[in-house]
Amino acid sequence: MTEGFWTALGLTTFAGLSTGLGAMAAFFTKTTDKNLLSFSLGLSSGVMIYVSFMELLPEARTVFHKSPSSYGEVLHVLWFFCGVLFIAVIDKIIPEKTNPHEVKNIEEYYDNLESFHPGLWKTGIFSAIAIGIHNFPEGMAVFTAGFADIRIALPIAVAIAIHNIPEGIAVSFPLYHATGSRKKAFWYAASSGLAEPVGALVGYFTIFRWISDVDYLMGVLYSITAGIMVFISLDELLPAADKYGKHHYSIYGTVAGMAVMAFSLFLLKG
Repeated sequence: MTEGFWTALGLTTFAGLSTGLGAMAAFFTKTTDKNLLSFSLGLSSGVMIYVSFMELLPEARTVFHKSPSSYGEVLHVLWFFCGVLFIAVIDKIIPEKTNPHEVKNIEEYYDNLESFHPGLWKTGIFSAIAIGIHNFPEGMAVFTAGFADIRIALPIAVAIAIHNIPEGIAVSFPLYHATGSRKKAFWYAASSGLAEPVGALVGYFTIFRWISDVDYLMGVLYSITAGIMVFISLDELLPAADKYGKHHYSIYGTVAGMAVMAFSLFLLKG
């Protein structure tokens, strides 16, 4: 295993375990800074949208241009929509009530605490399972970027980490109130994020082994990763950012995320 493997796996693990930050937020506050949440979710979407269209897809296009196939020009587009379809199907099969990407404010949990108290344990466990399913392809996305280029992977990992924080709340809050144990609720939330490094390892030991043409493989993974991140941004992050804060805060965050991504890539390439 190369140094790139361990770097990519480390970034993926960092992104996954950020669910633990959401767990801690749920324990120690009863209110949500809606504008900050909106800006942060917008920031994540801006980073992922920018890097998808300005880095990953152009890299994939360059790789497929080298392909002897006459379809080289359109392959990166086809694989991009395969990534979109993949994450869309996963999102569709998870019921909305247990879908961790249906972001809620902390106070919403408190307002509805008594009404669903008997089912808190079930709610928390189902949320943990749902997060695991969602985080699996996200882990592959972060790992792919980290394995290829740390300059691209680092901001992606941070963006995924930010959007994983509300997921930690979705798991830890109901489990905490069902068991009365902060420790148990925290570990369930943090452990659910381990699906990301697991997804990375599964991808590495299967997909990376099945395809001998490494350049072609990276082109496929770049395109699929871009599709996954664009779908997450448009279907989950931006709607949630707009819903839980003032509209302009989500837009400011998105533009700021793009600007930060562009500036960081400029500095790293320079």
